[in-house]
Formats: sequence, structure tokens, C-alpha cells
Amino acid sequence: MKKKIVAYNRVEQPVLDDLKEKYDVGFFKNIDTKKDPEFLEHLSEAEGIIGLETPVDRELLDNAPNLKVISNVSVGYNNLELNEMTKRKVMGTNTPGILTDTVADAVFSILTATARRIPELDNFVKNGHWQAEAIGEEHYGINIHHKTLGIIGMGRIGKAIAQRGHFGFDMDILYHSRSRKPDAEEAYSAGYRNLDELLQESDFVCMITPLTKETEGMIGKREFQLMKQSAIFINGSRGKTIVEKDLIEALENGDITAAGLDVFAREPVEPDNPLLKMNNVVTTPHMGSSTHETELAMSELAAQNLEAGINDEKPPNLVNPESWEKK
Repeated sequence: MKKKIVAYNRVEQPVLDDLKEKYDVGFFKNIDTKKDPEFLEHLSEAEGIIGLETPVDRELLDNAPNLKVISNVSVGYNNLELNEMTKRKVMGTNTPGILTDTVADAVFSILTATARRIPELDNFVKNGHWQAEAIGEEHYGINIHHKTLGIIGMGRIGKAIAQRGHFGFDMDILYHSRSRKPDAEEAYSAGYRNLDELLQESDFVCMITPLTKETEGMIGKREFQLMKQSAIFINGSRGKTIVEKDLIEALENGDITAAGLDVFAREPVEPDNPLLKMNNVVTTPHMGSSTHETELAMSELAAQNLEAGINDEKPPNLVNPESWEKK
């Protein structure tokens, strides 16, 4: 009899097809994991879960007595209640490293699009306004080159963003993180700052931290008011690392000039969110890793993690190592 697994949301088709050949796979997309009867039935016998940010809490674990491993198709794992999982010897895994350059490309693209007002000017052309008037001062963007880029969170992705800014645009790099990063300081002439100093000195502030108890709501009204009025804020981390209503207020009050956002406090973003009505805000649908090559590679690595876990082997990307016991 094939082992049962649950696949939830984004697992690339070639990987899903391969898993279906080996296991009894229940695939679910955009359902309520607490109420969907088919999901709960499959979960009750599943030994593994693979997918994008499946919400895993005590209630789900209570409904999954045979569960051995949860394999996230993402770097982040704030969807997992790791303490509870570890108590029950349920392993949690992620897919680090693969998406570093892809996300850095996306974040820098959003930064560029926001600074040069690309979506707004794209609409200007497509809506026929260019036929009636040339662009004037009211449509001008701001330079990126030789400006100061402040990066909050200097992990793999933060370093890749610093690399693009330093070598591609001759930007001065500042950063704030839990610890100093001598390699980034040497490679990109990056200067360490406390958070307040970084906010005050930067022309572009880029948020790229994981979501933790320490980083939730890290940037709010006070922090936005510390930024330059000419500053542009970019969030490529998680929506809840900032206080979204305070960002809206900062933009409405002119405390900062613009924002580029790939993440939101609630996703999908609600259609009445004021950010969607602002011309000085560039919005994308949490697409940082969304290229064909990267998504496939992430699903492949997630499948490796999953198969190791359900076969009582230590997965290569285990985020709660205390949960593993060799059988």
C-alpha cells in the first residue's frame, strides 16, 4: 500500500506527477484546511505534507496522527508551529539557497520600477495620454545610481541585493541585522548601522528580514517618520514585518515619497486596500521566487525533503533538528 501524503497549493506539475507515481497523493488548492472534509480525511492518514505555507498548528497536528514531515516549498517557515511539531517528533523543512538570486532580482526590479515610476508611465502610454502630451516634471522619477541603499536583514538575499546595488548602480550600502556581516562589509563596502541610523541615512530602505516574533511590526509610524521625505521603502520580506496602516499614513502624509511592495499584511491583498489606489506605490503579488526555473527547483528540493522524512531519514533542510530520531 502506498504511503499517503498531502500536497497543498504550489507544487510544480512534474514534481507532483512524480510523487503521484510513488505515493497516494491528495492535492488541495486554496481550501480551508480546518474545514474541508476531503482534506481532513486525507490528512488523518498522511505521513507527509508538501506545499506552500500550509498553516500548521496544534489543531492540524491533532488531525494528523501519522504525520512525520512537513515540507515547505519556500525559504520561510513562519507557518509552522515548530515547538509543537518538535514535541510530536514532526519534522519541518524548507528550501533555502535556491531562490536567492531570483528574489534579489525581483526586489531590485521593484525598487527600479518604483523609483522610475514604470507602472504609472506604462499606463500613461497604454491609455493614450502620450498622444496628447509629453511627459513633464509631474511624471519624473528619481535616480538610483550613486544613492544610499539601506538593507534591513543581511542574509543571503540581502547580500545579493547589496551586490546588485553596489556593483550595478554604484550605490552606497548600509545594513542592519542581528549581527555584523564582515563578508558583506568587505565585498560591498557595506556599513553597519543601528536601525534608526539606517532609516535616517538611506535613500532607499529595503526590508528583507524573515518574519519572527522580533521582526513582526518592526517598521511602524515612528520608523517611517525617521526616514527622509524623499525616501522610497521596499518590502520583499513578509507583510507583517511592517505596520501596514502606518505605511499608508506615511504615504498619505508625505513622510516618505513612495513604496514598492511584494508582500502585504493580508494576502491576497484586499481590493479596498488604500495602497492599491496610490500612484506612488508599486504592487506585485508575492512573486519574488516566481520564475519557471526557480519554482521547479524549489519543488524538487521540497520533494527530496519530504521523501527523506517519510522514509525515516534526516531531510537535507531540517529546520527543527530536535524532531529527528533515526528509526
